[in-house]
Amino acid sequence: MRTLSIDIETYSPVDLKTHGVYAYAAHPEFEILLFGYAFDDDPVIEIDLACGEKLPEEVQNALYDPEILKTAFNASFERTCISAYMGSITPPEQWSCTAVWARELGLPATLESVGIVLGLPEDKQKLKTGKALIRYFSIPCKPTKANGMRTRNLPEHDPERWALYKEYNVGDVVTEREVRRKLSRFPMFPTEQPLWVHDQHINDRGVGVDLVFAEQAVRIDAIIKARLLDEAKDLTGLANPKSTAQLKGWIEDTAGIEVESLNKKSIPGVRANADHEDVDKMLDIRAGLAKTSTGKYDAMLRTACEDHRIRGLTQFYGASRTGRWAGRLVQMQNLPQNKMPDRDLDIARQLVRAGDLETMELLFDDISGTLSQLIRTAFVPRKGCRFIVADFSAIEARVLAWLAGETWRMDVFNTHGKIYEASAEQMFHLPAGSVKKGDPMRQKGKIAELALGYGGSVGALKSMGALDMGLVESELKPLVNSWRAANPAITKFWWDTDSMARRTIQTKAPTSLPYGMGFHKQGPLLKLRLPNGRELSYVKPAVVDDNITYEGNIQSSGAWGRIESYGPKLVENIVQATARDCLAEAITRLENNGFPVVFHVHDEVICEVPEGVSSAKELGELMAEPIAWATGLPLRADAYECEYYRKD
Repeated sequence: MRTLSIDIETYSPVDLKTHGVYAYAAHPEFEILLFGYAFDDDPVIEIDLACGEKLPEEVQNALYDPEILKTAFNASFERTCISAYMGSITPPEQWSCTAVWARELGLPATLESVGIVLGLPEDKQKLKTGKALIRYFSIPCKPTKANGMRTRNLPEHDPERWALYKEYNVGDVVTEREVRRKLSRFPMFPTEQPLWVHDQHINDRGVGVDLVFAEQAVRIDAIIKARLLDEAKDLTGLANPKSTAQLKGWIEDTAGIEVESLNKKSIPGVRANADHEDVDKMLDIRAGLAKTSTGKYDAMLRTACEDHRIRGLTQFYGASRTGRWAGRLVQMQNLPQNKMPDRDLDIARQLVRAGDLETMELLFDDISGTLSQLIRTAFVPRKGCRFIVADFSAIEARVLAWLAGETWRMDVFNTHGKIYEASAEQMFHLPAGSVKKGDPMRQKGKIAELALGYGGSVGALKSMGALDMGLVESELKPLVNSWRAANPAITKFWWDTDSMARRTIQTKAPTSLPYGMGFHKQGPLLKLRLPNGRELSYVKPAVVDDNITYEGNIQSSGAWGRIESYGPKLVENIVQATARDCLAEAITRLENNGFPVVFHVHDEVICEVPEGVSSAKELGELMAEPIAWATGLPLRADAYECEYYRKD
């Protein structure tokens, strides 16, 4: 099959980062400025569309020829922009994304960084001036007297820079092709390309959003925030009561105490030390002002296309450690939960959509909190359809129990599934069925389950909020010990994984784990094989000062550097990657059976299904069907129907 490598430079007045590529490319002023391409190993050809050159007929035909593979770094950008330019969607089945391939191998997310890590010669790396050229030609400019009050820079405004931009574009095609050539030593796992195609169809499809509702939510929140700010000014006399420094000074003067911090964890202590009604009231106001309940509504309004659908909510292989999807634009991965009863939720939603703040304030105490709970409900199915939501139950806990062979946990998941209660009973040697919901022992089981599955100790319990849940410091270490004693197979799995990884790194000999898993070296990579055969990659592994290390993007800074790991962390990667592969199986199964997925969040899939077609029961059963490579994994999926998105 012939390959067509592509890189484009574009212009749109829409901000790509905040609005997403679909809204960016849909704007009437969007255009492709430069189109760099190369067939196979032929020289790169530059088409200067901004200066009147035309895209050759050979290239136009190739964009829709299934016998020609189109490739790009972050191909979803090129594919979406070219589809808008051509006026017809270019099928994702005919594309391949080099960025996804790089992330699958544990490499950086940008073309320039991948080139550096792969050791490409300097002339094949992204030009250092690239970002400045993009700022100059590809986004609007500020009108000034010096530039004649123009709002956009064109090629004739700086021919020398334009020539550099063309060189930059050609360089990207060269680099992408060279990166692809180097990556060809490490073929992508066969199921990943078809899964990427499903992902592109889901992002192209998008999900409907109730823009009237979102606009009213933003308006109501602005009114509430303005009131709170006025109330804060009246109470404190401060010019800017939102200023932490000013507020600390006011509390110190009002209550006669010293205030070191006003972060979330310190607030209860400040309240207790101040013991002052006005301080309590002001801290309540501050909490209301700090709520970001409209942030996601604003994102919806920015990113919705003309048909009121938001596209591009997920990034395929967004997490290079595991292959899990990442959220984009509205950030569906951290939506607030709706905890109010369905009837109240429906009433609140109707009042917000009608803009009836007066009635809302009669019925609901916390308007900002209510708006936050309503965020999910802004997503709506198209007319004549409803959402069917299917969610894997406790998928990570089930996968961990299965992989480790923790028998008692498998028994729980194959029967009642109440892992928090069963964990407390196992840890504290209580009779089966004796721990019920609301029992303090269940709380201990829950916090242990949430914090300790991947080697966590006292610090993990604290981070998960153990002290806020009523546990005391002296209980934490015994809780860790009890959980590990109750889960010997999981604890053994951690350290078996640690031992096997070390052995392969140090001896280069392959090692094995249960369910076909194991480690092996492939060139500069430590490869970790998963139950379905997919492999996680760790770049340039080494044991340094008795620590397992590898190169990767450091989460805190984003910089490329050496990262430490150990058995429990590797097990976390394995479990989360395996859970991701279960979700991938479910998405593929649903799509192939005619149930269009409009988005997915963590282990939950949302389908847009015509009224009268299928049922929640059918989708739940389809999602939980046994997986060929996961014999014995006790999957369970809960499903429900809804007229707008919400948690059941």
